[in-house]
Amino acid sequence: MSGSIELAQDADPADFADPADPAAFRGRRQPALFLPLFVFAYFGVALAGVSAPAVSIPLRLSELDPAHKTQTLSLTVALGGVLIVLVTAPLGRFSDVSTSRAGIRRPFILGGSLVGASGMLVLALAPNVAFVIAGWGVAQAGFAATSMALNALLADQIPTRIRARVAATFGLSTGIAPVIGSSLVGALPGNPLYWFGIPAAIALVASIGVVLVLRDIVRTEPVPVDWRSLLRSYWINPLRHKDFAWAWTCRLLVTISLVSVVTYLLYFLTDRLGIASDDAASKQGTVLGVFFAFSVVTTLVFGWISDRTGKRKTIVWCSALFTAVGLLISLFAHDLTTFAVGIALAGMGQGAFVSVDVAMMTELLPDSADAGTGLAVIALSYQLPNLLVPVLATLLLAIGDAGPNYVALFGAAVIASTLGALAVLPIKSVP
Repeated sequence: MSGSIELAQDADPADFADPADPAAFRGRRQPALFLPLFVFAYFGVALAGVSAPAVSIPLRLSELDPAHKTQTLSLTVALGGVLIVLVTAPLGRFSDVSTSRAGIRRPFILGGSLVGASGMLVLALAPNVAFVIAGWGVAQAGFAATSMALNALLADQIPTRIRARVAATFGLSTGIAPVIGSSLVGALPGNPLYWFGIPAAIALVASIGVVLVLRDIVRTEPVPVDWRSLLRSYWINPLRHKDFAWAWTCRLLVTISLVSVVTYLLYFLTDRLGIASDDAASKQGTVLGVFFAFSVVTTLVFGWISDRTGKRKTIVWCSALFTAVGLLISLFAHDLTTFAVGIALAGMGQGAFVSVDVAMMTELLPDSADAGTGLAVIALSYQLPNLLVPVLATLLLAIGDAGPNYVALFGAAVIASTLGALAVLPIKSVP
């Protein structure tokens, strides 16, 4: 970062070494409530952002356009993915250079949640598919701003020595979000206002909580922003920073594998395993609960092991490969029990993966990258799948003439996770 930076008004200057040095702010003391509210905010945004495309939107589309539900779901998720890719990196740049007296992250956390909640309201009231697509686009743009700022705080405020463990709690938050989302939607009355409104309200309250306690960085001198700098916010040169590029590719491929399964999970349960539509949301919650339960142990254990040993790469590639094994078992499942076994194994792999992968990527960021911009580039690795998966899934599901081809879709997910494991092997600068 460049330009003059000072503490937010509620911060204690004694907590910071040199207010002229942005790196001095990173990992400094925050109020005792900061970390739990930080994790809760991450969970709240994940709950809204995951429960909608995984549960609420599929249910809504089943009501509005049952004959074309897979196609319209693909279109909705894809267009939302386009929007989130377009806005995240510029928002990260604007956040880095913001001169707001509220700080460089606070306005984006709170403002993004307000916009996201507005989009969820549009989804709840949507009379047709067009309004579903529009509402999801607004929600995606808003929650993208919040997620960007929260991820930037990981680099801004969390020291390296505990970063994998904090990232592990992020992984737990993200893992439990679809479980709670599915169970919540399944338990709520059959009204879209509840399906979309309750998760949106939780995200908004959680964002307000972390905004109230955060000792944010305040920039006092403006930094020029033009279209060239905004375009550069999408880019970290993969030839100059090869290790970062390989880690980014690994994250992209592994996320593609999980998004492919989660996005179409509800329809897989009804169309392939024969579960009644009325029970699908609750069964989905059960399956995702199994995923989360098995991921918890590996998340905590391998986050601790990684911080203690400094090992990042080994854990990442092994966990990505283990995820592929779990998905391979799920691919051949013809009953809910076998499917749940495969998902449990995939959960174990993902628990270890998410606890270490984010920490590794933040450590591989170029020194010249501002936190918001750098984390926005990282965010592209798990946002692009929201664009790519629906396009690929539409083609894969259409193979053959016996209805949606879930074998082709899950087979592609297995391949993607395997390639993700291989992609991390060339990394040299972390063990």
